[in-house]
Amino acid sequence: MSSGPIRVLIVDDSAVVRAILRDGLAADPFIEVVGTARDAYEARDLIVERNPQVITLDVEMPRMDGVDFLRRLMPQYPLPVVMVSSHTERGREVTMAALSAGAVDFVTKPSKTMHQGVEQMMMELRTKIKIASTANVSHWKLKRSAPPPSGGLRARDDRMIAIGASTGGTDAIRDLLCRLNPTAPGVLVVQHMPAGFTATFAGLLNSSTPFQVREAQDGDQLAAGTVLIAPGGRQCAVEAAGDHFRVKLLGEQRVNGHAPSVDVMMRSVARVAGKRAMGVILTGMGTDGALGLLDMRRAGAFTLAQDEASAVVWGMPREAWEIGAAMALRSLDGIAEALMDALQPERAAEPTRCPATAE
Repeated sequence: MSSGPIRVLIVDDSAVVRAILRDGLAADPFIEVVGTARDAYEARDLIVERNPQVITLDVEMPRMDGVDFLRRLMPQYPLPVVMVSSHTERGREVTMAALSAGAVDFVTKPSKTMHQGVEQMMMELRTKIKIASTANVSHWKLKRSAPPPSGGLRARDDRMIAIGASTGGTDAIRDLLCRLNPTAPGVLVVQHMPAGFTATFAGLLNSSTPFQVREAQDGDQLAAGTVLIAPGGRQCAVEAAGDHFRVKLLGEQRVNGHAPSVDVMMRSVARVAGKRAMGVILTGMGTDGALGLLDMRRAGAFTLAQDEASAVVWGMPREAWEIGAAMALRSLDGIAEALMDALQPERAAEPTRCPATAE
């Protein structure tokens, strides 16, 4: 890793926005703005000339929008990209498409033209640029479609799968769901994301995976073949409903800096589902979810974490692994296979640790 400041290229069609981003990023001594571009074509030339480590990219631009640019860039020249989005419905839809096309994360433009809103956005952007600079996006060089899920499982509603993710998680979740059998038990997902974007994310998954996916509402029952996405801005838990499980939406107070928090969700799963649950921690920065997954394992659940080689940011999975919350580290392919194996009656009590990661 370079010992100097993070080299950032700003791409935005608005001269005013480019100036705001440039000045706001320049205020951080750990970030160096090496160039600004008004469209994808200028950006293409500056990438070669200035060799940035991270790109900030406007979602909607003339001539070639951010999504099209990413689809062309990532297979040829994979770089960590942080999208700059709007809170509009169109902005949310394009942002989700950008995350599927390779963007690491996004920030939203302030809905009000107030100094405080701009400063909050810049604080978030500076933080996410630093996280993005550590992201592993090399897999986009060899990106291919997930294989179709294998069949043979009987639908069951008395078990559940809990998944937690953050940075890089939108793409990882989609890929994992595409590798699971659509008759798998109900899935509850916590992806760190603001209010409004989780419904759009759920819609994207509903149209691109074999599952029925929607944003969770209070009282929703977890059912086989269905994936529920915890809504942004609310804590989400699970409660027992006879032999089944249903969603319980809680308050807006942040835990570990997040609402929803993976820890809140997984701790509730440990309490009410125990050994009838399976838990997975995917790519993301920080420690959210590690303690919740540990509670799940102690309650008898089957637990996994994404391995370093396949994770965009190996923070949350590493923490879960290091405290003993995850029984094994696996790639997305390996996680899907292990979950499907775990649903078979004859499964072993615990998987073998990955030879490449065992100490």
